[in-house]
Amino acid sequence: METKLFIRPGDIEKKSFEIIENELALKGRPDLSPEIKPIVLRAIHTSADLEYYDNLIFSDGAVDKALKVLKNGAVIVTDTNMALAGINKTALEKLGCEAVCFMASDEARGLAQKNGITRASASVELALKLDRPVIYAVGNAPTALFSICEFYKSGRFDPQLVIGVPVGFVNVVAAKEELMKSGLPYIVASGRKGGSNIAAAIVNALLYMLTR
Repeated sequence: METKLFIRPGDIEKKSFEIIENELALKGRPDLSPEIKPIVLRAIHTSADLEYYDNLIFSDGAVDKALKVLKNGAVIVTDTNMALAGINKTALEKLGCEAVCFMASDEARGLAQKNGITRASASVELALKLDRPVIYAVGNAPTALFSICEFYKSGRFDPQLVIGVPVGFVNVVAAKEELMKSGLPYIVASGRKGGSNIAAAIVNALLYMLTR
């Protein structure tokens, strides 16, 4: 009779991370710095894709800056309700942070129709009104990244971190490259990879670095 390996529910995540680290070691990947390791491993854990080891790019000091503002109750803005749903609400509450998404709001819809822009761009414009430090997590819409960069250059928006991980084939690579040239602090998934699940995973990794 085949013996099945039973792993207690509370140990599944721990075991998953052990497997990830072992497989990376087998592929000859050196250990990551403590600053970025929790983020890279959680992106891999979320996607079962080891390529995020090489795929994620961090601007200098981006993680430290994000952790500082999270300690002071930042607002995390997402470009999809899927990413919003994936962010750990218990961790947010512990830090006095908030997560919002404007994409489905009547205000974003009206602004997009009025100005002939995408709702993702309209959502960035709505985020300008926030009066707390902002971390902007983009997992779907490259137009959101273009708008963030445009408002930053004009001096109207200064997010403390931009998570630029939109997935797809149109404008995605160009938008990520624009972000990396902008001077904003960023975490980017290079190329076409990314998604709302990765955006939420990166946010959660940052939250867990302060709450676990």
